[in-house]
Amino acid sequence: MITFATTKKNYRIKRIIKLKFIAVIPARYASTRFPGKPLAVLGGKTVIQRVYEQAVSILPEAYVATDDERIFLAVEAFGGRAVMTRADHKSGTDRIEEAVEKIEESGKWKEEREERVVINIQGDEPFIQPSQIETLMQLFDDPATQIGTLGKRFETIDAVRNPNSPKIVTDRRGFALYFSRSVIPYIRGIEADEWLTHYPFLKHLGIYAYRREVLAEVTRLPQSALEKAESLEQLRWLENGYRIRVGLTDVETVGIDTPEDLARAEAFLK
Repeated sequence: MITFATTKKNYRIKRIIKLKFIAVIPARYASTRFPGKPLAVLGGKTVIQRVYEQAVSILPEAYVATDDERIFLAVEAFGGRAVMTRADHKSGTDRIEEAVEKIEESGKWKEEREERVVINIQGDEPFIQPSQIETLMQLFDDPATQIGTLGKRFETIDAVRNPNSPKIVTDRRGFALYFSRSVIPYIRGIEADEWLTHYPFLKHLGIYAYRREVLAEVTRLPQSALEKAESLEQLRWLENGYRIRVGLTDVETVGIDTPEDLARAEAFLK
């Protein structure tokens, strides 16, 4: 809850704006490495149902944004809420924006004096933890937070060197200065095997939250030079001056990108 105060004729007038958090889960059927991934069965439930149930364990309002009728019907079958979107979106963020626009047009959101924050939960993260969602929500207690995301301390130098694990550097308040697939920062004069003892390297976890108006704005931005160079969408936002607050978590979930990942997730579940 955010309180704004103004002064008029020596009276202090307070206007309270309540933050309302909603989850939107982008889910595509077409996947190069794992077609139909959201409908794959994990421990007797589909992957998308497990993601949805984790989301609603914290957030009372969640939607699956999909371009496939099979996923749409599967979500409705287990009692979830789904929104059909176009198939030509270039990113999950764009799909979420279309879904939110459709929800607004439907007239379902009529509450006044509320500022909405949209949480983007990946449709292939069936083990996302309530503590991670709560950490993300707490970032918006600060009115300066426009976009929120999560970071986790790296545990091995080999993981730091992996270009598939983006790194984050933040300022003292926890706002992102840069994201990179390269090792950042470079520790000068120290052997690489000792870097972890000299700096808390942060791994970026791909969960985001956006103030509603910020979500609408960033999806209209053209691709930026840094985004194209690193293939990291969040660099577009940084280049355009948006402030991304990074919450810290000690939990790393098991994402599913391939059938082999599904087999590992099944073992993890057991």
